[in-house]
Amino acid sequence: MARWQNKQTSTNWKLPTIIIISTLLTFMFIIPTLIVIPFTGDDSTQASVETETASNSAEEKDISLESPFDVHVLRTESNEVEQVPLEEYVTHVVASEMPADFEIEALKAQALAARTFIVRFLMQQNREELAGGADVKDTVEHQVYKNTDELRQVWGSDYHWKIDKITEAVAATQGQIITYSNEPITASFFSTSNGYTENSEDYWTNQLPYLRSVESPWDEEISPKFIDQKIFTVAELEDKLNINLSNSVEDFQLTRTESKRVDTATIGGETFSGRDIRDYLQLPSSDFTITRKDDHYVFTTKGNGHGVGMSQYGANGMAQEGKNYEEIIEHYYQGVQVSTLEQATPTLLAKK
Repeated sequence: MARWQNKQTSTNWKLPTIIIISTLLTFMFIIPTLIVIPFTGDDSTQASVETETASNSAEEKDISLESPFDVHVLRTESNEVEQVPLEEYVTHVVASEMPADFEIEALKAQALAARTFIVRFLMQQNREELAGGADVKDTVEHQVYKNTDELRQVWGSDYHWKIDKITEAVAATQGQIITYSNEPITASFFSTSNGYTENSEDYWTNQLPYLRSVESPWDEEISPKFIDQKIFTVAELEDKLNINLSNSVEDFQLTRTESKRVDTATIGGETFSGRDIRDYLQLPSSDFTITRKDDHYVFTTKGNGHGVGMSQYGANGMAQEGKNYEEIIEHYYQGVQVSTLEQATPTLLAKK
């Protein structure tokens, strides 16, 4: 009887122990499995959700670019030709020519100008023949163009939001150009005005009815390029202009255009156009004053660029005031219309 009781006692002692051990084993092996499986699933689901959200974001904007023809761009450094769809070309020109943090309406105006420029250029019969059958160069001689790899290098981590914003601006204007009498205009543009744009004939040769001098008061307030100075020694100035200077105040006589840029400059007895002085001395603008300090001459300039057409900083100032891209275009290009490629260039579209 005692032996049976001892055996029963032993059994009673072992049973709780087995239960405890079993419970511990359950927590050790089964529960972690239950924790890991949902976590893994959640992680996978989260990645899927993020991808779907990004995809939905792009779809919600519904941004798509459709190009009726390609532009063949001569890459001047490599001497190779890139074949680029028209609207992609416009996107990359805007990205290369105007800061991406400008207002969206200013970017739209720039897209319209860039598209008009290339369309008019392609319609010219006597344009220069370029290597490899290229249409245009990628420099300021035509329009600055950087491809995707180059923009990624320039923008770094800002690439995605900048290219998305510019693509949105281009898409909003795709297929549109600026016309005068149903012909694509010379859609010239530049960085910063001196407060006015320039009449075309005061900087170039031809007088164009839509490239008239207009006020552009926004530049002075918002452009970091509005004022600049360059200093030259007497020897440097004589060398660059091929002149002889004296100490006389009569060394400098300036006349000005309607837009207050220098029309003619008589320096050291020689007369130059304001444009020539700008080119010879590499000045930002042809609106300059000259002061002499000891053996140095200080050229103080207002504005940046040739001054004809649309001021980019002026366009941004107008956009900041709530003007849309059509209002910006109609201000800087007088008497123009916004037309479609189909309306204005059916011959070009047929060739392409």
